[in-house]
Amino acid sequence: MAQRDYYEVLGVSKSTSEAELKKAFRRLAMKHHPDRNPDNEESDHLFKEAKEAYDVLSNANKRAAYDQFGHAGVNQSAGGGGGGQGFGDAFSDIFGDIFGGGGGGSRVRKGSDLQYNLELNLEDAVSGTTVKIRIPTMKHCTSCSGSGAKEGSSPENCGTCAGHGQVRMQQGFFSVQQACPKCHGAGTIISDPCNTCHGEGRVKEHKSLSVEVPAGVDNGDRIRLTGEGEAGESGAPAGDLFVQMHVKPHPIFERDNADLFCEVPISIVTAALGGELEVPSLNGRLNLKIPSGTQTHKLFRMRGKGVKPVRGGATGDLICRIIVETPVKLNNEQKDLLEKFSKSMDKGGITKHSPNEKTWLDGMKKFFEEMKP
Repeated sequence: MAQRDYYEVLGVSKSTSEAELKKAFRRLAMKHHPDRNPDNEESDHLFKEAKEAYDVLSNANKRAAYDQFGHAGVNQSAGGGGGGQGFGDAFSDIFGDIFGGGGGGSRVRKGSDLQYNLELNLEDAVSGTTVKIRIPTMKHCTSCSGSGAKEGSSPENCGTCAGHGQVRMQQGFFSVQQACPKCHGAGTIISDPCNTCHGEGRVKEHKSLSVEVPAGVDNGDRIRLTGEGEAGESGAPAGDLFVQMHVKPHPIFERDNADLFCEVPISIVTAALGGELEVPSLNGRLNLKIPSGTQTHKLFRMRGKGVKPVRGGATGDLICRIIVETPVKLNNEQKDLLEKFSKSMDKGGITKHSPNEKTWLDGMKKFFEEMKP
């Protein structure tokens, strides 16, 4: 039987945080645990499947390999292979705070995820580009290799929790497990801290990155750079960096998913007699034929001249919205010509030359007649 997608197994999305991932596994493990479902082969299979998925996705390096290569990227270590997390470790890690744990032990925390808001112009968003960004972050201290201890020394096990990072408190009939108040859950104490990072194991720095922006991105799209977030504590894996796209308004085009819209002003002469004019597109100039009698807000669709979506699918269209422009700053000669033109139009009647106006006037007349008592 083919392996199911690990995100599907746990019922989460690819952008799920570590906390949400843990919550999803806890829910499935509670439901399908063999002790709750004795002699139930289906529950046993679902429990092992959920554990295998959590083993991979809870490990930053394995998760990155799985996101890029699928099951082929983690088959060497997933589900009971070498280097994988054992069942006892996974179960006590997830349920230790409920049942008092069995495996104990302190946990190093993965570094925080970061978000960078990247502003792009429409041309770069549509065609794709490479952008260099500079971000502030926490990086592992090179002086102590992230341990927090001065060179030549090392962190010592906490005497209060014996290196477990947690202590157990008796409250009536209940035994409550909580973070050690002395080492704050680290399990170790640094008696001789590093002079560079003062025992934290991390230092503040700025780093520069090149971000490959794929063609077709839009507002709100995010690019995930695995391991480019803040460094974790005590040498733990770094978090991820999410680069969120913000496309700046364009002076000519408006984007609606894969389609582009632009307004095209034309003279009343071109609108009445028709003609041909050039309109812009992101790939160069295009010829647009205007038929005689074109009205304001008429839409002309130029197929395939829009945006190729980043997630695949057909290229959108360029839609030109016509705006018939009334002439301004007329001289006396031009005004006389328009008056003569108007008189010649009257001979043909409003029905012949201005059908929309005739329809509107008839509707207005009917409206006022219905208002009479």
